[in-house]
Amino acid sequence: MGHRLTRIYTRTGDEGTTALGDGTRVDKNAPRVAAYGALDELNSHIGLVLAHVPSSPLRDCLTEIQHILFDLGGDLCILGRRSIDQRHIDWLEQWLDHFNTQLPWLDDFILPGGNPAAAHCHVARTVCRRAERVLVSLGKTEPVDHLALAYLNRLSDFLFVAARILARQDGGQEITWQPKRPPPSLPPH
Repeated sequence: MGHRLTRIYTRTGDEGTTALGDGTRVDKNAPRVAAYGALDELNSHIGLVLAHVPSSPLRDCLTEIQHILFDLGGDLCILGRRSIDQRHIDWLEQWLDHFNTQLPWLDDFILPGGNPAAAHCHVARTVCRRAERVLVSLGKTEPVDHLALAYLNRLSDFLFVAARILARQDGGQEITWQPKRPPPSLPPH
């Protein structure tokens, strides 16, 4: 095991800076810090999804995704480190295809929700999209691994499919968008 944290606070960030993996001090709002912070937020949302997912292949996949996201955050924190490769994207695509074949044909857009598990998964999906945008922004000024971007792009698709599966837990269903619905009813007089 690496370093043991005997004390959680260090006071070194009290002035608004933090250390990258190589010890370089940067502002806490630096684009690189924002990028790995977005991945941390995404990972936390996936943890919330997992609180609603029983033991299953989907649960195993989401747990593996948490590990990969943690590795990817380390890649952003430690310049030059690279832990994501094509096999991670291939793995995600294979599971995405596997789960998608279990779902009915998609005729309409899906509204976020359905049950707590699906709703949390939709939040994770949108946070994943935001993390992807943050990485794209970082890539305008600093090198960003193109496979990291591809992984996040695929992960948001995976989370969409996962939300569809989770909406069906315990006999539930998805909420489909109705484009030509009547106007909402008014309150009683």
